[in-house]
Amino acid sequence: MSINYNELRELLTAIARTDITELILKSDDFELTVRKGTTVLSPSVDLPIPVVPIQTTPVAPPPPPKIEPTPTEPTASQVDKKWVAITSPMVGTFYRASAPDEAPFVDTSDRIRNGQTVCIIEAMKLMNEIEAEVAGQIMEIVVDNGEPVEYGQTLMWVNPE
Repeated sequence: MSINYNELRELLTAIARTDITELILKSDDFELTVRKGTTVLSPSVDLPIPVVPIQTTPVAPPPPPKIEPTPTEPTASQVDKKWVAITSPMVGTFYRASAPDEAPFVDTSDRIRNGQTVCIIEAMKLMNEIEAEVAGQIMEIVVDNGEPVEYGQTLMWVNPE
């Protein structure tokens, strides 16, 4: 297994930003163990490069989010470039659940699969189930329940897998 140090650095940075405390990656000729709070690495095989302890700087938890009205279309700075928009295929009314007393089809941070129903658009008294065209994680639901939507309007953002 070849090591791409830039990818390794990105991985370590991503781990430092999460609550993951331990990660072990193994292959036939390579093993990497990362533990937060420790600086000792013990490779399972002799590597042709020197092993240097990795020191991470603790990351302070982010401040609580400010409660502000959500715009119907997020600005470019709010949306990651790799996120995929689920858009309305028609003009109608957006519903998060099949009935007012039912649980919503999806919530923010839910993992979804391709073809999974994520909402309903009511158009001319017909309930149209909207299915995801990508698997991933719901990052943001842009439209409020019961709100009218336009053709092509973004309903939610998905971080694809």
